[in-house]
Amino acid sequence: MTEERVLGLAGLFQATSLAQQLANQGRCDEAAFEASVDSVFRIDADSVVGVYGRTASLRLGLRALIAQLEESASDMAITRMAITVMRLERALARHAAQRDQLQQGLLAAQRQVEHFGRYSPQVIGRLAALYVATLSTLKPRVMVTGNPQMLQQEAIVERVRTCLLAAVRSAVLWRQVGGRQWQLLLHRKQCAMLARGLLTGSTLDNG
Repeated sequence: MTEERVLGLAGLFQATSLAQQLANQGRCDEAAFEASVDSVFRIDADSVVGVYGRTASLRLGLRALIAQLEESASDMAITRMAITVMRLERALARHAAQRDQLQQGLLAAQRQVEHFGRYSPQVIGRLAALYVATLSTLKPRVMVTGNPQMLQQEAIVERVRTCLLAAVRSAVLWRQVGGRQWQLLLHRKQCAMLARGLLTGSTLDNG
């Protein structure tokens, strides 16, 4: 494991944690949500941390990753979602048509950002629709469970789908820097140790 791979995993676990928060409570950590949305648009960042802005933007994801790895306060729903997203990323890699449609859709959404702002309901709605048109047509489907009252509200569902799009973005990034699913089994302790170091460093950097 490397710090880059751990950051990619943290991005993935952050996005799935946000989806779970929204599905259960109808709200989420807004700073973490914005960092995850940012990652969707930062396709050509110079570094892994650059995709998220800074390490401190991934605190929620680092904490979630540590909890899953150490099983201290693990949430199986988040873990199941993360594993499914990893498999979905592999499916996307095999389907060029969906990949191209996704890239074109992100360019169109970027143009919308210039008019409405990156976190506006219009842009979130566009990203959610893009997820439905591309990634939700592939298998496996990512299942999000939560409070039915929350999951009946369109605005919340759109935010959940945007988080899932961000989760796939992080899974792609993780794969690009050499991340593989078996590493989570064989290098569990090392991964947790690196995540703790990054979390501590991000807190110190932020004062």
